[in-house]
Amino acid sequence: MNKKQKFDALMDGSLPTTEVLFYPIVMHFAARFNNNTYAEFASDYKVLVESNIKCLEHFDMDMVSLISDPYRETSAFGAPIEFIPEGVPMCKKLIVETIDDVMNLRIPDVYKNVRTKDRVDGATYYQKLLKGTVPVMGWIEGPLAEACDLVGLSQMMMLMMMDEDFTNRIMDKCLIFAKDFAKAQIEAGCDLIGIGDAICSQIDKETYDLFVKNRHLELVRFIQSMGAKVKLHICGDTAHLFPSIAELGIDLFDPDYAVSQQECLGILGKDVARFGNINPVFVMDSTPELITQKCKEILVVEKGNKFILSAGCEIPVSTPIDNLLAMSKSRF
Repeated sequence: MNKKQKFDALMDGSLPTTEVLFYPIVMHFAARFNNNTYAEFASDYKVLVESNIKCLEHFDMDMVSLISDPYRETSAFGAPIEFIPEGVPMCKKLIVETIDDVMNLRIPDVYKNVRTKDRVDGATYYQKLLKGTVPVMGWIEGPLAEACDLVGLSQMMMLMMMDEDFTNRIMDKCLIFAKDFAKAQIEAGCDLIGIGDAICSQIDKETYDLFVKNRHLELVRFIQSMGAKVKLHICGDTAHLFPSIAELGIDLFDPDYAVSQQECLGILGKDVARFGNINPVFVMDSTPELITQKCKEILVVEKGNKFILSAGCEIPVSTPIDNLLAMSKSRF
């Protein structure tokens, strides 16, 4: 089986228990591994794709991704973005302050904005090079995450408590564009779409259920109706949201290192494929021997489950190459 066939087998429950898929999130690490800056990685789809494929081949990964930074949609909405040579791109100005700003905010055209079109072009380039043999994961910002990017994190947190109309209006516009962006990536060749809504771990279940849950549900169903799988990525401790997440019908979930995998499995159920949640700092600072030991212990517990060996979030740029190799080789 090629890597795409293995992924499909994992998702339909037919993957042999002797097979373990491996995919940690690599961004700045991938750029440096390919002798590029983070700015080049985030601004040029060819650099992003070639960096990921180099990691795919060297570390025997089982997936590639288009994730780079949270400001592609923000840029499309009109916010000025600055590329930092060895850092995450920076949003230079918040563009939504008042309800009038929300009302006047236009839904962008995915194909007419440089940054969103760049990601779509990346999906096409992956398929040109990999020819359907490796699962390609597209990426979109979740509606709350994107609202925070447009309004400001602290401001959006306050608005959810003080102005329900503002909150609903801005998140509805973010949801519409998220669907457009997901659709464009799927049509360009993505097999699954990652939804990044990290800020959700910082709100209580009641707030999530009021403002986010139904929008996530609508987004998940839309992506699946397009024939793609859905991965939900929320950084931090999400245990309080598990009962709500379990009702979304997602295909894959990223539990961060602060979360118990067994609690996650117990609530989300066996049909949801879970990515591993080893602390990325441990992967960076530990030794290959200790990493191998930890991975093997995890794989014993997860044998027979829908599970992809990974870290809880992005692999830090300074992670030794031998440490990531140890993670990959621990499967054999």
